[in-house]
Amino acid sequence: MFLGRLFKVIAESLSGKEQDYTAMGMRRAIVLLSIPMILEMGMEALFALVDTYFVSKLGVVATATVGLTESLMVPVYSMAWGLGMGITAVVARRTGAKDRPGTRIAAGQSLFLAIVLGLVLAIPAALFAPRLLVMMGAGADVLAVATPYARLMLASNLVVTLLFAINAVFRGAGDPGIALRTLAIANGINIVLDPALIFGLGPFPALGLYGAAVATTIGRSIGVLFLLWNLIRPGGNFGITRAHVRPVAKVLRGIIKVSLGGVGQFLIASLSWVFLVRIIAMFGTVAVGGYMVAVRIVIVAMLPAWGMANAAATLVGQNLGAEQPDRAARRAWWGGHYNMAYMVLVTVLFWSAAPWIVSFFDQGPAADGYAILALRVISLGYFFYGYGMVLAQALNGAGDSLTPTWLNVICFWIIEIPLAYFLALVLAWGPVGVYASVAISESILAVLCAIIFQRGKWKLMKV
Repeated sequence: MFLGRLFKVIAESLSGKEQDYTAMGMRRAIVLLSIPMILEMGMEALFALVDTYFVSKLGVVATATVGLTESLMVPVYSMAWGLGMGITAVVARRTGAKDRPGTRIAAGQSLFLAIVLGLVLAIPAALFAPRLLVMMGAGADVLAVATPYARLMLASNLVVTLLFAINAVFRGAGDPGIALRTLAIANGINIVLDPALIFGLGPFPALGLYGAAVATTIGRSIGVLFLLWNLIRPGGNFGITRAHVRPVAKVLRGIIKVSLGGVGQFLIASLSWVFLVRIIAMFGTVAVGGYMVAVRIVIVAMLPAWGMANAAATLVGQNLGAEQPDRAARRAWWGGHYNMAYMVLVTVLFWSAAPWIVSFFDQGPAADGYAILALRVISLGYFFYGYGMVLAQALNGAGDSLTPTWLNVICFWIIEIPLAYFLALVLAWGPVGVYASVAISESILAVLCAIIFQRGKWKLMKV
């Protein structure tokens, strides 16, 4: 009976049926929104995993090329993710207010911004791809292979931006099932085309590394076409026309205002991670290898938590639009409860099964030891972080992206990096000091988010 109810809830969450999340029960709204968002996060991660798996068969130069190109894409992902945050907040607010015309305009303005930003990011990057690779330290052997691959991947910045932006539109409207189906389609195409175009299977030419770029770009492009069709079709939830895409200054300002904070949050977190890796590198390549494995495992484990946090952002935005700020606060806290429970389970898993999980990467006993220690120590902060990530996203969903940005600066740059250096080098804790600094700073961030969220100034935000 339990399994039957579970499958029924999953089917409903993925059906794409229009729901009024501001009126239904609190737990039901969180669950219905979280399921497709959790699966969506998994689909996002699958792109990189599939490409890495097949490209690794081509040797170290190909793998290095993918790594260098992904590094160049970090600013693109930062801007696309930040833009998506602003879009979700604005669309959710109008959806909650039952403002259909306003929701359509917000969706059209989101499309306009995504096209402009995508072109700005794609054209110069594609033209100067070789120079950018040299700046990243690519040698002559890598450059010859990397240039065609990087050029196509960087040219697809327009596709990436559209994918993030339109997914955010549907997420804000409370229809994350569309975003999930889009990424399922894109990933399915990528999984089929990757080996076919890299190795020349069947009628396909053997394009080597370049084939991976072609496969990924085709998959994402078809996903974007599917999203556009759902955005413009007359019988859909939006049915936007060219009139909705014409610039509306007030709406554009609202989206950009929230988006800038989102970009800042992503960049601050990314740069702090770079500094932590630099400190760990002082203890040797083996320590870095172990930490990298731990980070990959942590990212996968965090995907469901990010899905719940994104659901909280949508619920807060919609309830503020419906002029129910207290209900918005309760839903955010409940999302935090669920997320905390999940993160505590992850902590138990890491402490009990870390050796078994790490063994799949088989880097050797020394590196595995660092990875196991990293998983166990970092997870000590997960009780707090389960709340923190939900409340930070709730603030973003309310349109207050500036507060989490400054909190990130305080906790990641002012606390985490100096603390990592002090514990690792001054107190001679070694890499354990870096792991501990992550757990401590994330816990402080969660406490600060809770204090600020409880004060309730976010309820007065206008977007």
